[in-house]
Amino acid sequence: MSEGNFVQIAPLMREPGVMEIKTPEKLKPSTNGAQICGIDVGSTTVKYVLSSASGEVISQAYERHNTKQAEKVLQFLARLEAQHGLEPKRDRVFFTGSGAGLIAPLTGAKVIQEVVAVAASVERLHPGVRFVSEIGGEDMKTIFFNGNEKTKSKQVLMQSACSGGTGTFIEKTARKLQIPPEQLSEMHYTGHTLHKISSKCGIFAEADANTLLKAGVTVDEIIASLFEAVVYQNLATLTRGNTPSPEVLLLGGPNLFFKGLQEAWRLHLKRIWKERKVPMPGGGDPESFITVPSDALYYAALGCVEIAMGEQPHVGVYQGVKQLHWWIEEGQYEEKKKQGRGGLCDSEDNLRTFIDVYSKMDATAPGNAAANAAEVSVAPKKLDRVLVGCDFGSTTAKAVCLSPEKELLFSCYALSKGNPIEDARSLFRQLREVIGDGEILGLGITGYGKDLLKGILGADCGVVETIAHASAGLHYFPDADCICDVGGVDVKIMILKNGAVSDFRLNSQCSSGNGAFLQGVAERFGIPLSEIADGAFRAQAMPQLSMGCGVFLQSDIVNQQRKGWQAEEILAALCSILPLNVWIYAGGMNNLAQVGKKYILQGGTHKNLAVVKTQVDFIRSKVPDAEVVVHPYSGEAGAIGAALVSLDWWAKGGKSEFRGFDTIEKLTYTTTTSKETICNWCPVTCQRSFIDVELPGGKGRDWSKVPIGVGWERVIVNNSCPKGLVEDVNEMRVIKAGIEKTKNAFPNIADMVRQEGFRRVSASISA
Repeated sequence: MSEGNFVQIAPLMREPGVMEIKTPEKLKPSTNGAQICGIDVGSTTVKYVLSSASGEVISQAYERHNTKQAEKVLQFLARLEAQHGLEPKRDRVFFTGSGAGLIAPLTGAKVIQEVVAVAASVERLHPGVRFVSEIGGEDMKTIFFNGNEKTKSKQVLMQSACSGGTGTFIEKTARKLQIPPEQLSEMHYTGHTLHKISSKCGIFAEADANTLLKAGVTVDEIIASLFEAVVYQNLATLTRGNTPSPEVLLLGGPNLFFKGLQEAWRLHLKRIWKERKVPMPGGGDPESFITVPSDALYYAALGCVEIAMGEQPHVGVYQGVKQLHWWIEEGQYEEKKKQGRGGLCDSEDNLRTFIDVYSKMDATAPGNAAANAAEVSVAPKKLDRVLVGCDFGSTTAKAVCLSPEKELLFSCYALSKGNPIEDARSLFRQLREVIGDGEILGLGITGYGKDLLKGILGADCGVVETIAHASAGLHYFPDADCICDVGGVDVKIMILKNGAVSDFRLNSQCSSGNGAFLQGVAERFGIPLSEIADGAFRAQAMPQLSMGCGVFLQSDIVNQQRKGWQAEEILAALCSILPLNVWIYAGGMNNLAQVGKKYILQGGTHKNLAVVKTQVDFIRSKVPDAEVVVHPYSGEAGAIGAALVSLDWWAKGGKSEFRGFDTIEKLTYTTTTSKETICNWCPVTCQRSFIDVELPGGKGRDWSKVPIGVGWERVIVNNSCPKGLVEDVNEMRVIKAGIEKTKNAFPNIADMVRQEGFRRVSASISA
C-alpha cells in the first residue's frame, strides 16, 4: 500500500458511503496464516481493514451506522466471513474507536486506543511525518512526532467534549443551508470573503452562521468561513502553541472529503511556515510536504492491523458473532431496562386521551374544524382591506392576514432559502394570490430578518420578537400567566402580570432546548420532522440524558448509541429532557409555582405533540393544578403578533409605506463584503456586509468607498453596534447624538450612586 498523495474528492461521501477494494490475486491470504481485521467504530461511521498475516491489505470498506453501531459491525463481520473467509478461532480481530469498548469483548477482539492505532499506522507508512491532524465526526486529534527513530516521542492533543472544529461542526451547518453532501465536498475555500464564525463551540458557530445567513451573506462565503474556523481551531487552539513541522499528514473523513478544508489547511500551513521561518527539508516546495492520503479514513483501522502483527498469536482471536448477535437481539434490551426508564406515556389509554385533547388545540392540524378557516375562507374571493404580519424566523418565514376586526383570514409560510430577501419574495408571492388588488392597511415584521427588510419592504412596524409573541399569546389568552415560545434557534419565556409582560427570559446562544437541535438529531437518524412525535411515542423505554449544553448533550447521545439505544428511543429522551433545558437551564426558573397557573405553549416546536406531552408533564409536576394550553396557531404566533402591532399603529391614524407587490417581485440586490466594508469607527473593526437594493427613489451613495448610483439604497449588516450602520462622518454625528440622547433619558443610576458614594469631600482645616 503506497503512501498516497493529495487526491481529488471522490464521491465517497454519498450514501451509502461504501468503498470496497477488490481482492487482487497477489494479495490473497496465505492458507497457513491467520488473517487480521482492524475495525474502527466511530461516532458516525464504521470502517474495517482486512489484511493477510503479512500485513497486505485484502479489503477495506466504510459505511455510516446511523446510530446502530453493533448492527453495522455484525453486518461487516458477516460480509467478511462470506466473502473473504474470516474464520472464528483462527483469524484475529482488533477494534478501535469510540464505540469499540462495548462491542469488542462480544467478538473476542482486543481494543486499541484510537491515538495509539493512528500513530502506529503513521509511523510505518509515513516515517518522515512530524505533524498529524485527524478530524472525525465528533472529535479531533493532533499528534506531534519529535526526535529521530531512536529517540522518537509523541505529543498527543485531543478534543472530544465539544463539536467545534469537527466534521459534525460543518455538516450541521450544511444541512441547515440545505447543501447536499456532494455539493459540500466540492465547495471551495479560496476566492471567498471570510467572516467571523466561532470556532470553539459548534453551537455558537451555528448561531454565527445563522446571523450571516439572515444578513444576506452567500452560502459559499459561509461554508468557506466554516473551513477557516475548523483550521483555526486546530492550529490556534489544539496545537497549544506548538508549530506543526513538515511533513504534515491530514487524516479523517472531513480532511479527505472537503476540498475547501484542504485548501484552508494548505494556505494556513504555508503561511505559518513562512512567518515562523520553518525550513523545508531539502529546500523543497512547501506544498509537497502536506499530504492527504486517498485512504485517510482507514488509518485507525490500519493501525490496529499494525499493532496486531506485534502481538502474541493468541491475542484478539476472533470468536464469531454469536455473542454480538445475542447482544443485538436480547442483551441490549435487558441492559436498557436496568439503565433507562419508561416511555413518554404510561399507557395506551392515557396517550390516546392526551392526543385527543391536545391535537384539537392546534387550529392548523389536519382534520380540525378550524384548520382550514384561515385559508378556505379566502378562496371564493380576494381579500380586501387587511393588516399583514410577517415573521422571518431562523428556519421558516411566516405571514398572516388579519382583518381590522382582528380575525385571522389567511396564513402561509416559506422554508428559508438562506437569504431574507428571497424569503420575503416567496412569502409575498403567496400573499399576492389572496390579496390581489386589495389594500394592505399596515405591515408589521419581526424575526431575525426584521432589521434588514424593514426599509426594503416599506414595513410600517419593526416589532421586537418578545413583543410580537406576547401580543399573539395575550390576544387568544388574555388571562395567561406565562407564555413559553420555543422556536428554531431560541427560547423565549414571558411572565405576565395583569395582561402585560413583567419579566422575560431569552436564550438564543445555545441550541439546548430548541427545535433546531431536535430536528438536527432526527435528520441525522433519517427521521422526517413530521414523524418525530410518532416515533417518540412508540418508544417503550428511553435513556437518561443529561440537561444542559447542547454540545455535551450531543456527546451524551453518542454514548447512548454505543449502549444500543435506538433512534426513536433517543428522540423520546430528547423530548423528555427539553422542558428541563427550556425552564431550568435556559430560563433559570426553578420555582414555577411563583409564575402562575395558566401556561401558553407556542412556537413551531410545540406542533410536536411529544414535546407538548413532556412540557405538560413537567409543568404539572411543579404546579399540579396548572392549566397548560397550546396556542391555536403556535407556529404563526410571531407573525400574528406583528400584525396586531401594525393594526394598533393603523388604528391611531398610520398610513402604510408598503412598497407594493411589484416592487418586491422585481427586487434587484447585490451583497458586498470586502476590505472596503470594514468598519473603522472603533478598534473592533467589524467585517460588515453592504446589501445594495434597487428601489424607487433610492438616493445612491456616490461618495462611498463602495459607491452606488441613484435609484439604489444600502442596508448595512453584521455590525456589532449602531456606529457600524454608517459610513460618513455626518451620519456618525447623528448616531452619536442619538446615543447621547438615550444616555440622558436613561442615566446609569448605578454609576451615579458609585460616584456619589466615593466622592471626595474637601474639608477646611483650621490652623
